[in-house]
This record gives sequence, structure tokens and C-alpha cells, in this order.
Amino acid sequence: MDNNGSGLLTAVARQWWVLLLFGVLALLFGILAITQPLKVAAILTVWAGVLSLFEGVVALLAVIRGQAPVSRGWSLFYALASLLFGVLAVLNPVAMASAMLLLLAVWLLIAGIYRIVMAVRWRKQIQGEGWLILSGVLAVALGVMFALNPLAGIAVTALWIGVLAVIYGLFQVVAALRLRRFR
Repeated sequence: MDNNGSGLLTAVARQWWVLLLFGVLALLFGILAITQPLKVAAILTVWAGVLSLFEGVVALLAVIRGQAPVSRGWSLFYALASLLFGVLAVLNPVAMASAMLLLLAVWLLIAGIYRIVMAVRWRKQIQGEGWLILSGVLAVALGVMFALNPLAGIAVTALWIGVLAVIYGLFQVVAALRLRRFR
């Protein structure tokens, strides 16, 4: 390795503790999401609501100042929609998460039916259309499950986020400990 490459490695290795910190935080978040998925889903929804409120205020100020990046009408609509979503998400995060999951359920139903129809129409032109049909059937099944029990869907989604956060956290910790050797 040339001098520039080893110098960069040494500089990055000096910051190994940052990766370790991110890894530990991801592990803690993942464990919380796995053990208390509805609470984590509510927290994530509140965070999304706060971000939406901020975005709505910024967009509204752009409209008021005449600096909207698109037409004033669209910018005003976007600002008001962002503010409405933000207020609802902050005031009642579980209900808002349920509503978002119901929208996801509708989309899954539509996407699943679309895939099935597409596979049947293309069956003579493509090979392996069974996989596309299976994908459509699974999307429809997931959409139906989410529609019938949104809270369970929220919990499962939070569990998956938790599992992925734990895996990410473990990778970060391992990378940090390996980088530490190059300080």
C-alpha cells in the first residue's frame, strides 16, 4: 500500500471509536425494537412527524417569501400536507402508523394483483413466471394481513427494523475493533 493509502487508513483508524459508538447505539436500538416494537414504531412515527413539521414550516415560509421552488399552489399544498401529517403523527403516533400501514396494505394488494396478471399475460414470453406469480400472491397475502391487523403489522415491521439494526450494529462493532489495530 502506498503512503497515501496507509496514511488514510491511520487517519480513519484513529476514529475507530466513532464506529464503535454507532454500533453500540444501533445494537441498543435494535434490542429495544425487538423487545418493544410498538413503542419503537410510535417513536419512529413521532420522529417522522417532527421532520414533517419542520419541512412544512420551511415550505410555508418559502411560499410566503415568494421563493417556492415550484408553483405557489403546489408548494402551499405540500406545506399544508406536511404540517397536517406532522401534527397527526406527533399527537397520535400509533394511529398514524396504523394509517400508513393501511396505505401500504392497499399498495401491496394492488402490486400483488398487478404481478399476477402480468405473469399470466407474459407466461409464453418469459420463463419462471411462477416466481412472479408467487411474488404477487405473497404481496396480496401480506396486504390482507396488514389490513386485517395493522398493529400486528406495525409490530412485525418494527421487529424487522430491530433485527436489521442489531446486524448493522454488530458489523459496526467488528469493523471498529478491527480498525482500532491500525491506530
